[in-house]
Amino acid sequence: MVTKKTANSYNFPEPMNNDVLVGHTEVLNDFLTAWNNRNEHPIHPVWMLTGPKGIGKATLAYKIAQMVYGNVGDFFIIDMERNIDKDGKPKTDGKNISVYTVRAMIEKMQMSSMSGDWRVILIDSVDELNTAASNALLKLLEEPPAKTLFLLIVHQLANVLPTVRSRARVEKMHPLTTAQLRKLCDTFMPEANVSDETLRLANGSFGRIANLKKSGGDLIYEELISCLQNPRSNSIDMITIAKKIAPEPALYGILLDAIAAFGLADLYPSATHAIANITRVNLEPEIGLFKIISQIKQCL
Repeated sequence: MVTKKTANSYNFPEPMNNDVLVGHTEVLNDFLTAWNNRNEHPIHPVWMLTGPKGIGKATLAYKIAQMVYGNVGDFFIIDMERNIDKDGKPKTDGKNISVYTVRAMIEKMQMSSMSGDWRVILIDSVDELNTAASNALLKLLEEPPAKTLFLLIVHQLANVLPTVRSRARVEKMHPLTTAQLRKLCDTFMPEANVSDETLRLANGSFGRIANLKKSGGDLIYEELISCLQNPRSNSIDMITIAKKIAPEPALYGILLDAIAAFGLADLYPSATHAIANITRVNLEPEIGLFKIISQIKQCL
């Protein structure tokens, strides 16, 4: 269970340690059917779980992995947390998973147990593999080892090499319903006041609700909307909100949510481009965010 620290500080379980799966029963049942009938019909060795971030793809992948692999040494994980550089040292400043991480996993797999049990390779996520790492994975998928299951987590199919995608069974996972989101909130944040507006902002992603609650983004969004609706709000009010959003790049999207809430579709492309520039061109975040907030205000 989650221990509540402060009003906006929560501990959510990592997917590996999370035994609460809400939704996605169809995908799970598809796998169970294939797994239970593997002696009559060989199971596809590569399962690609795709869908928006924060909907439970990794939770499902770990749940499947725990049902399949035989020994502890038969489970291999590739993710940013285990990312390494060419010298085998942790690579904590990278934005992509390196080819060295994939190669190290292949070496470990080649030395793993020969007990005959199934092995599992879980990649979270394929989107984060750099080009060389993707090509190394592709070579492995071209001739997958016997009794080895690949679980590939994908946030955007467009980010995956077509040659990798073509070798996988693609399972499309859908955003969670409001009722499912509410159930997860009741489970992991029983004392939190999760508004209907926060549920709407989540767009079916409990991961986004978790980020909003941990960062206080839900309250900042309410403050943003109030500021935009208030005819007496001024530049000082808007820069104050911009400064609250600036330290958390994951919150920049609430400006797009505000644009959608006010029905200002014409602003969406320019605001999206401006947000991308903030993270790409090393602009002062609060200034760039302030300009977007001002544009929204001017259109109301």
